[in-house]
Amino acid sequence: QVQLVESGGGLVQAGGSLRLSCAASGRTFSIYAMAWFRQAPGKEREFLSAITRSTGSTYYQDSVKGRFTISRDNAKNTVYLQMNSLKPEDTAVYYCAATDTIGVLARSGKYDYWGQGTQVTVSS
Repeated sequence: QVQLVESGGGLVQAGGSLRLSCAASGRTFSIYAMAWFRQAPGKEREFLSAITRSTGSTYYQDSVKGRFTISRDNAKNTVYLQMNSLKPEDTAVYYCAATDTIGVLARSGKYDYWGQGTQVTVSS
């Protein structure tokens, strides 16, 4: 089992920045990739970005390319999401996820482990 704990959410004005962190514990050696998703009220959970543990290959949803950056620190078993130029429509609960297996990383169904989520609110 893998446990994930997110942190770093909060309230920020439009145009501001936040950095989310996701600390993994447990069977971290089994992790193939980690990702960030978000879910706004009344909307489906949305893929944002993913990073593979071994090679550091990164993947982004088009709407956040150039604004969000995913990174990892394997020594700390932590993944980060740097979010810049935030917009009110970025307001959502942000979730960290991890998977043990290779596959399509943008599919939420692929991930076996999820954090509890952290709220990000962007005011206009």
